[in-house]
Amino acid sequence: MKEQFYAYIQELQDTITSKLEEIDGKVKFQEDLWKRAEGGGGRTRVIENGNIFEKGGVNISKVFGELPEALRKQFGVESGDFFACGLSLVIHPKNPFVPTVHANWRYFEMYDGEGNIVTQWFGGGQDLTPYYLFEEDAVHFHTVCKEACDKHHPDFYPKFKETCDNYFWNAHRNEARGLGGLFFDYLKETKEFSMQDRYDFVTEVGNSFLNSYVPIVEKRKDITYTQEHKDWQEVRRGRYVEFNLVHDRGTLFGLKTNGRIESILMSLPPTVQWKYNHHPEEGSEEAKLLAVLAKPKNWV
Repeated sequence: MKEQFYAYIQELQDTITSKLEEIDGKVKFQEDLWKRAEGGGGRTRVIENGNIFEKGGVNISKVFGELPEALRKQFGVESGDFFACGLSLVIHPKNPFVPTVHANWRYFEMYDGEGNIVTQWFGGGQDLTPYYLFEEDAVHFHTVCKEACDKHHPDFYPKFKETCDNYFWNAHRNEARGLGGLFFDYLKETKEFSMQDRYDFVTEVGNSFLNSYVPIVEKRKDITYTQEHKDWQEVRRGRYVEFNLVHDRGTLFGLKTNGRIESILMSLPPTVQWKYNHHPEEGSEEAKLLAVLAKPKNWV
């Protein structure tokens, strides 16, 4: 399974970066190959200062070896080896009317002293973080997510949508990071689902990503914006940074497993503002977004 999934994410990285380069039309992703001293490495691809994309990364990694102490404590084991691979992406567009998007799909195995798999699971998801609310964009994004889920089980979309709303919640701000999408973790083998079933579902979601995001980019990328719009985008990006550094499991996992810091922090936007006690004008488009972020909404 690990070879099958790693081959998949290598191909998916190529597909996604090629499409985003085509949309941007100005710059290409810069590729950076890296190795992890304890085992494994990755292929980081970053795009910067484009026509459409101010900064973005589409990274794959494959890491393995002895479980770090932090993960031994988390899993309640004294020793063990692990394997993890995945694709992680974050795209920060230049235009404030184009939303930021995040996605990742990953696979994990843990072994006993004889090298037998003692546990394995898939995780991942995708979520949308706009700076200005276009309800039709939220409906489109969630519709694509739901269609991918419904091909595998009718309970998947409502369950993983709720998990996403709960996970991407900035508890210290009492607001959502964005408009949600899908989030799932620890998808293991059960009586109902084999690991191949799990693989088929996760790759279905991965294959749907471009369809969920690209039409929104195409629709919003040429909207005229002002410096005030850009200021608001940068204030909201600050909340994005706060979530990633305070709450995000993927960031924390990377830091605890001696991951590559440049790849882990590629999710951070290039320009951000933190304004003291900032509140938008009542009734404004900015306030309209905050009202939706205060309570998760069913879009489809």
